[in-house]
Amino acid sequence: MDREALVAKLKEIVTPYTQNKEALADIGPSTDFIKDLKINSANLVDVILDVEEEFDIEIDNQEMTRMLNVNETIAIIEAKLPQL
Repeated sequence: MDREALVAKLKEIVTPYTQNKEALADIGPSTDFIKDLKINSANLVDVILDVEEEFDIEIDNQEMTRMLNVNETIAIIEAKLPQL
């Protein structure tokens, strides 16, 4: 899966938790889930769980603490996806 497809899938995942729908329309690598999309910390855990389920991966606590923006989240997902 290429990076663009990952961002699109991530956008689908975060949409229900996003308070700032305008920022969601402009989602990009530097988009911060808490500051830009106004996702609260409890919902951020839901996002991480949804990412795990969607991509069939496990994210450890150390990785969770890094998953605050689109770029870091995509990097973690890419590292865990099987390489074809």
